[in-house]
Formats: sequence, structure tokens, C-alpha cells
Amino acid sequence: MTNKHRALLTLLPFLLTSAPLRAQDVDPARSQLAQEKLQQYLQADPEKRPPLEKESFATTPLSRDSAAAIEKLLWEDHVKQIKLSRADEIKDKKIVEGKLEMPFFYTTFGEKPKTGRSLFISMHGGGGAPKALNDSQWENQKHLYKLTEGVYLAPRAPTNNWNLWHESHIDRMFDRLIEDLIVFEDVDPNHVYIMGYSAGGDGVYQLAPRMADRFAAASMMAGHPNDSQPLGLRNLPFAIHVGALDAAYNRNKVAAEWGKKLDDLQKSDPDGYIHVAKLHEGKPHWMDREDAEAIPWMAQYTRNPFPKKVAWKQASTTHDRFYWLAVPKDDAKAGDEITATIQGQQITLETKDAPHVIIRLNDKMLDLDKPITVQFGTQKLFEGTLPRTTAAIAKTLTERGDPTAIFTAELDIKTPVQPKAPPAKVDAQVH
Repeated sequence: MTNKHRALLTLLPFLLTSAPLRAQDVDPARSQLAQEKLQQYLQADPEKRPPLEKESFATTPLSRDSAAAIEKLLWEDHVKQIKLSRADEIKDKKIVEGKLEMPFFYTTFGEKPKTGRSLFISMHGGGGAPKALNDSQWENQKHLYKLTEGVYLAPRAPTNNWNLWHESHIDRMFDRLIEDLIVFEDVDPNHVYIMGYSAGGDGVYQLAPRMADRFAAASMMAGHPNDSQPLGLRNLPFAIHVGALDAAYNRNKVAAEWGKKLDDLQKSDPDGYIHVAKLHEGKPHWMDREDAEAIPWMAQYTRNPFPKKVAWKQASTTHDRFYWLAVPKDDAKAGDEITATIQGQQITLETKDAPHVIIRLNDKMLDLDKPITVQFGTQKLFEGTLPRTTAAIAKTLTERGDPTAIFTAELDIKTPVQPKAPPAKVDAQVH
């Protein structure tokens, strides 16, 4: 048996169970009916609604127009439910997860643009220190920077640990915080920025690569990256500001090294890895606010939620979604890498680690009414059209509460690689 025949046998179960309907099989009447069924479904009390994905209309193939209408219906319902269920979070200015609490302060600058306000999340310093010291750092961060336009938000870390801004709960809390501000302050999801000073800078080094798909740009001030890696910054403009005399924990040397890493990544991929790395001459850990130049630098960038190329490297805190890629939660392993590119109607996947990749698509990325191919090296893993469905729209909206990053179709791909064992956990404690 040839390798080609073995590959076909490997793919056969997938192709048999996942063969999508062709575009010409989309019935306009059934598509319209699905839209009407959703309207009826959304009229019910949310607590009494059955799971949407189990409703028969959830998998009905949709026309482009029906998919757009369903996105609007689901977003309007989402806003309504968030306003009802989370008003106290905004009133109390506090995100709560179990026993952890993340208070936050915010103030607003300038006139609101037509597309919504910008949001700048600014993380305080401190770290492994008494509560009183971290509280004072938070108070300082509240008024450290001024904006021309936008919501300036300074959260207080939920713990006083050395890694206070890159513990795994931070990702979830920031996701929820952004989701709240989109609804309650009309924040534009494509103009959300993250920055931080000292231990807050440590957090930027860590969070920006693993949450790059959430932000339009990021700026790191006076921090240390610990074990983070920059590969995931391919589509996230990233600024580094460190005092040239900031030698504690080699912050100045490491900043220069990261600048070189980003230079090298950009040389090999010129369309990505926008960055600036600046060592402020004569400045120690405190840069006398020279780092404030990062604010207008970030503000010039707008997030593209659907970049043509994605480079995803899982960090020690793993994620199951990154731009238009996803993996099953149980399959996410630290160190795994996936690269995916869209050229016309073809998607090219590269990975040595991930045996199961989920591709999310919509009509802003390519034409879902035409055939799509998925290529993995010399192997064609998929060829055909994908149906737009209410289930895919609802799932991807619910995950993030982001109306500008909704996908209407999903494709599960089993890649011809073997899963690797998870690496031993390393608890680095460099600040």
C-alpha cells in the first residue's frame, strides 16, 4: 500500500462524517425559516431556553444574507443579557472569579468615535510584595498616563504573587472585562490595547503573545519576559520601553534581546511583527514618563481579527482559540505550534504538534459559496464547501462576546501528526 493510499484511508472517516453541503444545496426558504426559528427561540426566557446547538435549525445551511441577519439577532440578544446579568460588575468595578477579585478603575478621555471607544488596559507594578505596596502601585497606575481618546482602565491584580499579572486566571478575567466594556462603554473590540509597568510589564510580555488576538497593540514598560516567547506577536504591534540603566534582572539586556528576536522574525516574515524596542538613555527603572510615547504609537493601530496568516505558539497558560484557529481544550499543550495561511480559497496548515485543528471561517476571509481546500505539506486534507450555520455563529460569539470576530462556519481537521506528551512545568521566578 502506498503512502498516498494510507493517507486516504486515514482521512476517509473524517470525510464521510464531515462532508459539507455544496453552496447550491443551500435552500433559501429553509435558510429564512432558520432565521425565523431563531427569532422565536430568542423570545423565550433565557433560563428556560434549551441549548441552542441542539435546536434543529442550528445546523441548517444559511445563505450569506441570513447569516448576517442571524449575527445581528444574536448580538442584540447578547447585549441584552449582559446588561441584565453584569450591571453590578460595572457598578462595583470588580471582576470576581471564585475567591479571586479584580477591582478596576477607569476614566474616559475625548469624544467617542463612530465605531466606539478605544480601551487601554494598564497594569501596575509591584509583584511579590505586601498588599499595601501593590495597592500603592495600583493607585499610581490609575493616573500614570493620559489619552487623547478612549477608556483608560487600571485593574488591581487579584493576588500579590510575584507573577501577579500572568497567572492563568488573568486571561479569563481580562476576557470578561473586555466583554463588559464592549457592552457598557461601547468599546470598539478592534481598538483594545494592553500595557504595563515593571511587574505590569512582565504581564505584557506574557499576555500579549498568548492573547494577541484580543488586542490592537501592546506596550511593555520596564518588565522582564520570564519564559515567554514572541512568535504569537505576528499580528500584534509590540513596543518595548526600558531604561538603558535598568540592570536589575537584566531588564535592559533582555529588552535588547527581545528587540533582536522581533527583528529576526520580521526579516523572515516582512508582513508581520511590527515592533519598536527602545532603551531610554540615562534612565534607570523609572523612565520619567518618557515611555508615555507608547500611547500614541499604539493608538495608530487597529486590530485585524481575520489576518491572512496566523502563528500560534501555546504558552504555559494554554488557550483553545487564537484568531481563526482553535483546538479542543483537552488537546491544548504548552509549546505546541500551529501556523496557518489563507491564499484565495486555499488554507495551508503547518504543525508538528497539534493532531486536531479547528478552522473558523466567514465571508470576510474568503467566499464560503465556493470550494475551499486545506493543504498540509503535500497532502490535501479537505476540499469542498462549508455551510454557514447558526450554531457556529452562536458558539464563536458566546466565546468572546466580540461582534467583530464572529465566524459562520467551522471545519475540524485531523492532522497527520502524533500528539506529544505535555512538558514538565517550569516555574520561573524572574521579575
